[in-house]
Amino acid sequence: MKASPIPQLLMALLLASINSRKSDPDAPITASFRSMAIDGQFTTHDVSNAAMDFGNRYHFLPSAVLHPGSVADIAATVRHVFQLGPSSRLTIAARGHAHSLQGQAQAPGGIVVRMESLGRAKNMHVHAGESPYVEAPGGELWIDVLKETLRHGLAPTSWTDYLHLTIGGTLSNAGISGQAFRQGPQISNVHQLEVITGKGEVINCSSTKNVELFHSVLGGLGQFGIITRARIALEPAPKMVRWIRVLYSDFTSFTEDQEKLISAEKTFDYIEGFVIINRTGILNNWRSSFNPQDPVQASHFNSEGKTLFCLEMTKNFDPEYPEIMMQEVEELLSQLRYIPSTLFQSEVSFLEFLDRVHVSEVMLRSKGLWEIPHPWLNLLVPRTGIHAFANEVFGKILTDSSNGPILLYPLNKSKWDNRTSAIIPNEEVFYLVAFLSSAPCSSGQDSLAKALKQQERILEFCKKANIQMKQYLPHYTTQEEWKFHFGPRWEEFKHKKQAYDPLAILAPGHRIFQKAVASL
Repeated sequence: MKASPIPQLLMALLLASINSRKSDPDAPITASFRSMAIDGQFTTHDVSNAAMDFGNRYHFLPSAVLHPGSVADIAATVRHVFQLGPSSRLTIAARGHAHSLQGQAQAPGGIVVRMESLGRAKNMHVHAGESPYVEAPGGELWIDVLKETLRHGLAPTSWTDYLHLTIGGTLSNAGISGQAFRQGPQISNVHQLEVITGKGEVINCSSTKNVELFHSVLGGLGQFGIITRARIALEPAPKMVRWIRVLYSDFTSFTEDQEKLISAEKTFDYIEGFVIINRTGILNNWRSSFNPQDPVQASHFNSEGKTLFCLEMTKNFDPEYPEIMMQEVEELLSQLRYIPSTLFQSEVSFLEFLDRVHVSEVMLRSKGLWEIPHPWLNLLVPRTGIHAFANEVFGKILTDSSNGPILLYPLNKSKWDNRTSAIIPNEEVFYLVAFLSSAPCSSGQDSLAKALKQQERILEFCKKANIQMKQYLPHYTTQEEWKFHFGPRWEEFKHKKQAYDPLAILAPGHRIFQKAVASL
């Protein structure tokens, strides 16, 4: 490895972040960092960028950004900070594609690690034999993993809706999409991890080796270690996808049909739903990519401002044998109670379907509507509370869905590994309800304040109605709220934090634990 001393300016910033007093008890830190020999580099010109994320609401400047050239660079940096002990205020945050919402990948006054620097090495390995898998860096984007595995006729078994996220980022949360009802979240489809703990140790772990760390890190919100490499389960990749959307006006029929589909042995390969409140022309908006079964009826359909519920499904197939797929789709659709004139179908490649959100991203970026505040709220609502939730929220608290999609679809608890750190409701069937709001400044009103107020009302209703929901991609500001979130698993979570990151160096942006700093 070649030596790459940290610039004098960086040293000054690091020292300033640690101790703002005139006295300088941290002077040895300067020599400590200067002595580091790394493959990558530390920078300060991009600290403002490192204080930005997709949520675009919190902006905490780090003192420096590490662009690692190797896993050893990250381990050495964490180890240096750990060795500084409680006299240092420095913390470290791993930053992937920065799709976090409330500054979770930021490190105020600390060091942000650009994990995508590792991904650029493209050192993926696809094992295409029995029980296929791919090994990839934690900073690799899922879209690049997909493209590489497709070259071997394979693909990961579980996805998120948006593929331009890093492996480490989604595995630190859960990683869910419309396949999770059958395959489970992404964290249930991992064989092995390479992790850097809060002590700077590089540890390989799996369900049979260093088991506690393995399950702790999966869904662990970055609290126990930085994921630098993952071995991910693969399966044969389909070539084509039949993409289907239908509409419901009755919430009960909508949810019962969804639950029937996710419990059936022969069913669709992907099942999601979303809510449309006080919107018109929704069918015309789909016409460019979806073909209605009855164009005449579809052209006369009028939502009349009603709340509608869209069921979205796919069926994978081989284009050489489409008849089998068509027969299965026809049989499944015959069991559903959607509005007949609203059946829309399309056929796209497997890659096109999985990367569908990126098309919207390109369009929104061209209009300057991507890098704006995104006050998202993601909830996991138990089945027993979903009807009370819908009655209160859709049409009362929320009077329209014009500021962003509202997803609503069921998941099976049995497909989640309960040994991971992910927190979900204690019912076999629960629903993801995701309010994916955008708050453009050009809306003519304080749309951000409005969205946040609506979220407060939703959360307050859940509390008063005793709906035992859990936040997905959770955000809380006090440890008491975090204790409530983890419930009976809080003490276990805290114990693991003490074991793997005893100084609370890692992932400070979640505000779960605060680094204890000794008084000088």
